[in-house]
Amino acid sequence: FQRGPAVFERQYHVNSTGFAGKDMRDGDKIYLPPSAFEQLARMVVEYPLLFEARNVRSGRKTHCGVLEFSSEEGFCYMPFWMMQNLGVEGNLISVKNVSLKKATFVKLRAQSVDFLEVHNPRALLEVALRQFTCLTVGDVIRIPHAGRFFDLEIREVSPDGAASIIETDCNVDFEEPLGYKESKYAEYERKSKEAEEAKRAEAAVRTLQKAKQESDEKEAAEAASFKAFSGAGKRIDGK
Repeated sequence: FQRGPAVFERQYHVNSTGFAGKDMRDGDKIYLPPSAFEQLARMVVEYPLLFEARNVRSGRKTHCGVLEFSSEEGFCYMPFWMMQNLGVEGNLISVKNVSLKKATFVKLRAQSVDFLEVHNPRALLEVALRQFTCLTVGDVIRIPHAGRFFDLEIREVSPDGAASIIETDCNVDFEEPLGYKESKYAEYERKSKEAEEAKRAEAAVRTLQKAKQESDEKEAAEAASFKAFSGAGKRIDGK
């Protein structure tokens, strides 16, 4: 039995999972046809399976996992937000299996200042990313929370700008949300900083005033205890 080449690459028409009756808003997994599974089964490939999905026309690409091999032949189904990232709708995409290193660092930027209302964004992200297999710089991922969705742009990924997040513990950082500088949150932060600076300045003035008062009181006490030419006077002629 001779195994096939280690690289799987095919072009597919793309539809959203919702259009195909498999609405899946969370995560980054796609549906491929049964023939893809048959070919991959004859190859020496790494597991879990990770893929590069590329817009054939523009070259824009992202990375993803696979959920099922049950799509119509010639078609790939993916979450609509992934289609938006690739800029495809009904167009051809190229799907190729890839090997990605594990992520060590990720930086994200929320696309709305409303994300600041989330009580514990790191905990939310930790839970939401369990539905994802990998992250790619430039993508905007969508995560659900309390009946609404938040879009987060992937600003940095180490190593290599694209990495696997399966069973990995990586450091996460957040940039200021889009539109933050013009938001009420920035105004509140500015006022809080101004109030804090005013308090520090007032405390410094009080410290200086207290030091001066103590110095003045000390000088006054020393002046009161010292009397020049005190004591009994005597004539030098003895009279």
